[in-house]
Formats: sequence, C-alpha cells, structure tokens
Amino acid sequence: MGQTVSQVVGIDISKDHLDIHLHPGGAKQRVTNDQAGHTRLLAWLKKVSVERIVFEATGPYHRLVERRLATAGLPFAKVNPRQARRFAEATGRLAKTDRVDAAMLAHFGAVLEPADQLVKSDVLVVLTELVAARRGLVKDRTATANRSKIHRIPLLKRQAAQRLLQIERQIDAIDRHCRELIDSDQSLKQRLAILLSIPGIGEATAATMLADMPELGQLEPKQAASLAGLAPVTRESGKWRGKSFIRGGRAQLRQALYMPALVALRFNPPLKTKYQSLIDAGKPAKVAITAIMRKLVILANALLRDGRTWTPHIA
Repeated sequence: MGQTVSQVVGIDISKDHLDIHLHPGGAKQRVTNDQAGHTRLLAWLKKVSVERIVFEATGPYHRLVERRLATAGLPFAKVNPRQARRFAEATGRLAKTDRVDAAMLAHFGAVLEPADQLVKSDVLVVLTELVAARRGLVKDRTATANRSKIHRIPLLKRQAAQRLLQIERQIDAIDRHCRELIDSDQSLKQRLAILLSIPGIGEATAATMLADMPELGQLEPKQAASLAGLAPVTRESGKWRGKSFIRGGRAQLRQALYMPALVALRFNPPLKTKYQSLIDAGKPAKVAITAIMRKLVILANALLRDGRTWTPHIA
C-alpha cells in the first residue's frame, strides 16, 4: 500500500547539495544542487504525500530549486533563516549541521505551518534580479562618490569620475530593461501604473515594490504593514510600558520607501496633513516619517486590490 499520511519536507540548501528530511517519517536524502539533483528530488517527492516543503532563503542557492518546485506545482514555504534558527534553539537543538537543519526545518513546518509561498512568474523573477542588481549599483555609486571626496591624487580622482559615469550608465540600462520587461506583461504594466499614480512613488520605487512585495493587493492593511516591517511592535510587561518600534519585515523594501515618503510630505496633501498632525502631537520626525511610509504601503495595497489609481481624496 502506498504512503497516505501527509508529511512535511525540510530541505537544507547549500551551494553544492540539498539535504532532505521527511517529518514525521524520518526518511533522509541528499542530492546535488543542480538540474540532475532537482530531478532526483522531484522523483523522490512523488513517492510521498507532501503537505508542505520548507526551506530557508539562501540567496542565489535556493532560486533554481524554488523554480523547479513551483513548476511541479508543489506547495512550499521559504522561511527567514533567523526565524528558523530561533525555532531550533527553542526546541533545544543547538547542533548545526546540514542534516540537522533539514530535520529542524521539517519540524518547523509541521508545528508552525508557515503559509505557502506566492509563486513568482518568470517575468517577475527576472525583474527581482534586475532590482537587486540596481540596488547593488546604487550602493557602489554612494561608496565611490564618498571615496572620490578624499582622493588627492589626480589619477584616482579621474578613475573615480570614470567609475561614477560607468555606474550611471549601468543603472540607466537596468532601468530601461526593467521598463521594457514590465511593459511586456500586461498585469505588471497595470500594477506599475497604479503605483506611479501615488505622489512620491517613482519608477525605481514602484519596480522595487513589484519585485520585492508581489503580495501587495492581496493582503489586509496590517499584514501589508507587517510584511514591510513598518508595523509598530508593542512592548509591555506588567505595569511597564516600553516604546513601540519597528523590526523585521523586508528591510530592502522599507529602505526604498524612505525617500518616497519624504517626497509625499510635499506633494501628497493627505499625507502631508498626517505628518504635520504627528509632529504637532510631539512625535519625533523619524517616527512621523515611518508612519508615512506605512501609509504608503497600505495605500498601495488598497489601490492594487481595487485595481484603481490614486485620487487626491484617498489618503
């Protein structure tokens, strides 16, 4: 008789291998992290009833196996490595090896039941990579500009200036490619138009929101704010009341929203009024700006959900 009990699969992903663990069955497997290994993984998974597959986000190493799982229609959840490590410590597992981590991830999936990952389209996968490359170039531009200010040797000054021009050309090329890519997909094109209608949000920020937070438009307001790491975390214990603060979420998206929030303070009247009311209430400027960033995310989520562009009366 075949296996009928639903099980959770944990996969520890490294550059060269995938360590696989089945919970509660306990079966183990190791395959190579390449096309051949992924084919072996899919063949192995067909032999069991899989409720969920859990693995950690590991930069470039998880992307190919993620696409193979998505193409095969298998349910999977990509979890934050820090969250997974905290779970392991809470359950008393201090050892850390690839096989131990695979078992821990399977246990994590069975106990906490993380939500299945939203599968990105091929176009969105490419857009995400382009946005990440652009982010790296912007950091490089800032570092090069800062170094150029302290150079005293003419040769180094010329090289810094040439590098800055090269970076600008590369950023422009990525921006053009991003726009062409978005224009090729009608759904992304419509979503971009909605985001660009919000005062303060430009093309670079809109592309980042599309790539790094594809769930926008499908979330509750509090979920959207929390996913972006913009929901205040309350700290209370007995009679003690600590200051609320933001943490977690998608830091790259949060960083991308800072400058748009500053622009919105000037050109988005409802948000400008909101900011001023917070300042008048004695809130620090950074806290007020964070509130505007949160409003932008919630506003973008609502507009994308309803499929409509921004109008002045929508705050």
